Parts: sequence; C-alpha cells; structure tokens
Amino acid sequence: MSDNICIEVEDVNFHYNGNTVLEHVSFSVKSGEYLGIIGPNGGGKTTLLKIILGLLRPDSGVVKIFGQRSDELEKRYRIGYVPQKASQSEFYFPATVEEIVKSGRTARAGLFRRYKEEDYKAVEKAMEIAGIAENRGRLISKLSGGERQRVFIARTLAGEPKILILDEPAVGVDIASQEKFYSFLTYLNRELGITIIFVSHDVGVIADEVNTVLCLNHRLVCHGSPERFIKEEFLEEVYGKKVTSVFHRH
Repeated sequence: MSDNICIEVEDVNFHYNGNTVLEHVSFSVKSGEYLGIIGPNGGGKTTLLKIILGLLRPDSGVVKIFGQRSDELEKRYRIGYVPQKASQSEFYFPATVEEIVKSGRTARAGLFRRYKEEDYKAVEKAMEIAGIAENRGRLISKLSGGERQRVFIARTLAGEPKILILDEPAVGVDIASQEKFYSFLTYLNRELGITIIFVSHDVGVIADEVNTVLCLNHRLVCHGSPERFIKEEFLEEVYGKKVTSVFHRH
C-alpha cells in the first residue's frame, strides 16, 4: 500500500436477497482527500459505506483501511461515521449536547475507563471546532436539524478520527444553513487534514464541494474530478436519463 492511501477497495461484490447491490467495485482514497459519492437510490451507496466501515462483509473482494482489513481494524476510532438521518432522529431522553459529544470519546478512551484530562480536552476541542460549545448544556431534543448534525460530527471528532464518513449529511439541514455546513466540512478537510467521504443525492453539491467524485450504480461508473463527472454521458449512465447540471467551483 502506498503511504498516501488510506482506503483500498478491491473488487468488492455484494448481493442481497439474490439481487446484485455491488459488482466488481474497486477504487482507492488518498489521505486528505475530499470524496463525494453519488448515484441513484438503491445504487449501493450506503451498502458501500457499511462495507468500508466493516459493518457488512462483502461476498467477495477486500477493503483495507490504512493497510488493514476493515473487518479486522484494531483502531476503529480512526474512522468517524455519521449515519443517514442521524440529525432527524427523535430524541426524547434528557441528553445534553456535551453528553452526546463525550460519548464519541468512548471508543478511544475505553468503555469502562475513567476519562482523563486528555479526553476532556478532546471533547472541548471537538465542540469548539463544530461551533457548538455555547450549546453544551442544551438538550439535543431542543436543537434544529442543522445544529444536531454539527453535534453528531463533533461526537465523531471527539475520537480524533483520521477519516470522516457521512451518509447524506445535509438531510435535515435547512437550505439557509447548508452553505455554512459545507464550509465547515471544507474546513475539517483543508485545515485539519481529515479525509472526508460523503454520500449525497445532490449533483450540484457534489460538483461544487468535493475534490473527487465517485459515481456508483451497482458498479463503478466514474471516479475522478468533478469536471469529469459532470460530463453528460456519465450523468446519463448513472441516472438513466438526461440530466442538466450547472456548478461553480469555489
């Protein structure tokens, strides 16, 4: 493995109830990359994330994280994961923002170990980076969808991950807050050097925000720059119809 490669997906196949979900998918992700995954509903995007995370085992093929098989990864806290619709879940239990963020430190600190000063510092830093420190004492149930999304990202940051994986991160985030939210992800990537992978159904967002695009429709359709992805033939192959998209690079 190249020293600069953090994720390797090698000829991954996955079937569910006799249906092909992923077929001969291979690609790699460099450390510090900002990768967007796009494709139609049911095209295998979330399944691919779960295989990368080691939550699902492929029928064949191998996924390696920092050179180690994903299902055997020892330092799992090196990958932060924010699942689909996390910010839309109903929270009726009396958990505060700080308590939610602190729970993200457990994987690194240990389930039954008392938190040390370094753990509290990591939690504080995560809340500051996410811009939610002033809400530390508020109940998670009282926050907006956009605020909750930042809380869950702060929760993953508390574990000091090298890779951050998000499934439809803007779901539940109002349109007015989306620009700030994506600027926040760009900051995490560019300033903190965190490798970011996120799934989106929004072609414009993918084209605008990321450095690299992966188009998935059960198989790998395109893997390259946003400019390459936006070509009509790739959009048509992914979505099966004519798609018009306009994007502006920052």
